[in-house]
Amino acid sequence: MTIDLAALGLDAERAAYARRHPDRRPGRVARVDRGVCTVLCADGPVRASLGPAVLAAAARDLTTLPCAGDWVLLATWPDGPVTVDVVLPRRSALVRRTAGKDASGQVLAANLDAAAVVEPVHPEPDVARIERLLSLAHESGARPLVVLTKVDLAADPAQVARQLAAVAPGVPVLPVSAERGAGLEQLRPFVAPGRTLGLLGPSGAGKSSLVNALAGAVVMPTQAIRRSDGKGRHTTTWRALVPVPGGGAVLDTPGVRAVGLLDGVAGLDRAFADIAELATGCRYADCAHEAEPACAVREALEGGELPVRRWESWRRLQREVAFESRRRETRVAAERRGSWRGGRRRTARPSSPPSPGGH
Repeated sequence: MTIDLAALGLDAERAAYARRHPDRRPGRVARVDRGVCTVLCADGPVRASLGPAVLAAAARDLTTLPCAGDWVLLATWPDGPVTVDVVLPRRSALVRRTAGKDASGQVLAANLDAAAVVEPVHPEPDVARIERLLSLAHESGARPLVVLTKVDLAADPAQVARQLAAVAPGVPVLPVSAERGAGLEQLRPFVAPGRTLGLLGPSGAGKSSLVNALAGAVVMPTQAIRRSDGKGRHTTTWRALVPVPGGGAVLDTPGVRAVGLLDGVAGLDRAFADIAELATGCRYADCAHEAEPACAVREALEGGELPVRRWESWRRLQREVAFESRRRETRVAAERRGSWRGGRRRTARPSSPPSPGGH
């Protein structure tokens, strides 16, 4: 089996980096299972564990661990094992806050050209979730999209798309039906040769069905949403990069019940570009939009130009990002203090010199 790495996204810059390491094989991570990566190389898929340099980097920052979508260099050892030796710099990364208390992040996918927020129209779209996931997509560095699925269950999918365009300023809103093949032609340009489309959304949203439709084969398990409550079951519990016939790839992420934001102020501002634009009309640059005079945001709220629901959603996410930013600053400061104290102890108590002739 051979794989066209250029069609999978290996560009001139990455190829040049790989040529500088002729004893290493370039490849792209398709999935990671408990620290073992499935890597797509020119001569086919390869299973590789994590090498010493990668593990050392992860000890300092877990977000450096390879994930689906990463480009890596593999080392083959004389006794047979293959390891991921280098993770190439990422062009984009979907990063969510972990559930722990350490204010750290988890990389869901890397090197996406476009990040699609996938939302089902049945029983009805969750607008607040779309806004949250769009903030994540904007922050990733990839081009954000909104993909409305299961539109065959909607009476007027075009009307739903028009309504949701108001909460996705400047972002394409594409209604599709994987079951009927409707609207898929709108997604084809995002999985053209050398390009990768990432899918982000809840369980049961139809992400796996989209992957299968774009790949032209059943490569991901699917399961319908429950009719009782309209909620989906987790069908994909791991991230997987799937090559598409003719070039390009689509990356399915597991259905996430909740996505916490890190300190991604820029992504939030782009997701709420309408509010950011209104804020430029305030009299004061540091306007808190509370009781200040000549506040353009408050005027838009009072005049009905800005919906109260969207304003409250923005404020909630702003508070979350500010809180996470403070937590991260506190953690970094504590790590620096610990490092400084550790260095001070080592200076005060130098290790004994080796004995003559010792090892």
